[in-house]
Amino acid sequence: MSILKVEEIGIAFGGVKAVDNVSFSVEAGTVFSIIGPNGAGKTTLFNLVSGVYRPRRGRVILQGEDVTGLEPNRLARCGLSRTFQNLQVFFRMTALENVMVGRHLKERRGLLAHLLALPSTARQNRESAEIARQLLERVGLAEYAETPASAMPYGALKRLEIARALAAEPQVLLLDEPAAGCNPVETEEIETLIRRIADEGMTVVLVEHDMKLVMRISDRVHVLEQGQTLTEGRADEVRANPKVIEAYLGTHGTREASLALG
Repeated sequence: MSILKVEEIGIAFGGVKAVDNVSFSVEAGTVFSIIGPNGAGKTTLFNLVSGVYRPRRGRVILQGEDVTGLEPNRLARCGLSRTFQNLQVFFRMTALENVMVGRHLKERRGLLAHLLALPSTARQNRESAEIARQLLERVGLAEYAETPASAMPYGALKRLEIARALAAEPQVLLLDEPAAGCNPVETEEIETLIRRIADEGMTVVLVEHDMKLVMRISDRVHVLEQGQTLTEGRADEVRANPKVIEAYLGTHGTREASLALG
């Protein structure tokens, strides 16, 4: 069953088509990766799907509903959350507080209740803190709960962003280069986490340059070139596609992908 569909979507900047007539469908509970050379339009496509940009054409269908052009906060209410390529954490907050921020759409809000510090507000804060602790444990960061984000390792911060996105209880999780800048150990931790999230039933849509990670965890791979779809298929099919090798992977990339699958 398709949980996310993108139909003939496109956008242009200054007359240049950054994304042009791209379509794909993502099955529930799978890892769907989008790859392509620099400038292929991957992040722009993510921004269209997640409401950062409004498409000039095409549609985004989430769980059967047309959500084209909805703002990110409204999409989050509909079940779609995302992370960004560059860290967007609150460095002066603890890891626990960062994840609690991601719960705001799930909390009952009332100005009077907060001003009067009613028992219901304190109870809600305790519930959010408990859920945040569970999420930190889920991503392997329980020991950092009371640690300021500014004192956490880079790889841990990437997982912290995933935990905060999960706090909104999404059905579809968009991850924009979650392993960018990570060392091999950190990358392996993120890879394991993504696969586990998908195995638990969540749908993951991924943009990532690390081909070994992509080839190992992806159920489907969609390849972009110059804003258009080059091909789509299983990881082994994409790895062997001569057009992909020419446009993106190259000889070295193909060898790395082969090792990843081997």
